[in-house]
Amino acid sequence: MGKKRKHTEVEAVPNVKKDEIDSLERPQRTLFGWKDKKVEQEKQTDGTIFRNKEKVLVTCSRRINFRYRHLMLNMVSLLPHCKKDNKVESKTTKGATLNELVELKSCSSCLFFECRKHKDLYLWMAKCPNGPSIKFLVDAVHTMEELKLTGNHLNGSRPLLTFSANFDGDPHWKLIKEMITQIFGTPKDHRKSKPFHDHVFVFSIADDHIWFRNYQISCPHTGVDKIDRGGLDKLTLIEVGPRCCLNPIKVFGGSFGGPTLYENPYYVAPNQVRALEKRQKAGKYAKKVKAKTRRKMHELSNPLEPDEFADMWKEE
Repeated sequence: MGKKRKHTEVEAVPNVKKDEIDSLERPQRTLFGWKDKKVEQEKQTDGTIFRNKEKVLVTCSRRINFRYRHLMLNMVSLLPHCKKDNKVESKTTKGATLNELVELKSCSSCLFFECRKHKDLYLWMAKCPNGPSIKFLVDAVHTMEELKLTGNHLNGSRPLLTFSANFDGDPHWKLIKEMITQIFGTPKDHRKSKPFHDHVFVFSIADDHIWFRNYQISCPHTGVDKIDRGGLDKLTLIEVGPRCCLNPIKVFGGSFGGPTLYENPYYVAPNQVRALEKRQKAGKYAKKVKAKTRRKMHELSNPLEPDEFADMWKEE
């Protein structure tokens, strides 16, 4: 067995300064190359870096329809920076409850799907806790499972947001565009997102309604048809889903309430539409009753002449 080495024989470690050790360390590697710590520190001290920490809370009301629930789940799958929560009771005090939930989840925005009478779906877009907020009526709902389209994009990738030129007209459309941009735009370098742009969110205005579509960006990438830089003519769009139509009702100054900044003059409530349909059906029945009374009055005023051959074949 060998002898133990004495403490005096151990070589002393040379004193190296901490700055020299830091200079010898290898910089951190990322997807975009080598990251220099000194450059980052200089940028942070200058205050030029803006980090988007937008988080969206997505929830719904109780007694929601299955189709509307699937639409909400499709939105959750499309937004990697969102957080899903339990159902909330749709009451007059839902604003305070949702603001508290948004604060507990450390979010800054909220998408609330409110279902009424198992038929009507309302969507609230709100910036919490100070507002503004927008209330929409959702029509023409088609989920991904229902459409079964051929498009397919990467889960968690960052979408491109495109808007029609109508959004730059009136002030309320500009406000809605800014709200949609902040809520649906995935923050850069988010931990759940992927650094790729392979699908597009399209928001277009037609008949004072916002039509939402989701398309995959498809391009040839194998063989001779490999796309070159600037070859945008070879790109194609394939619809993925879901689809929906947003009818703006009101724009509020606060979160889920407050002063009304804009009210849609062309909005007709679904209850009024159903009441009008009932009146039309009731009008059909009233027309039938009037026709019967007219027929009876006509028969009384124009009696038939007695038939002389009526008793001819009667047995005696």
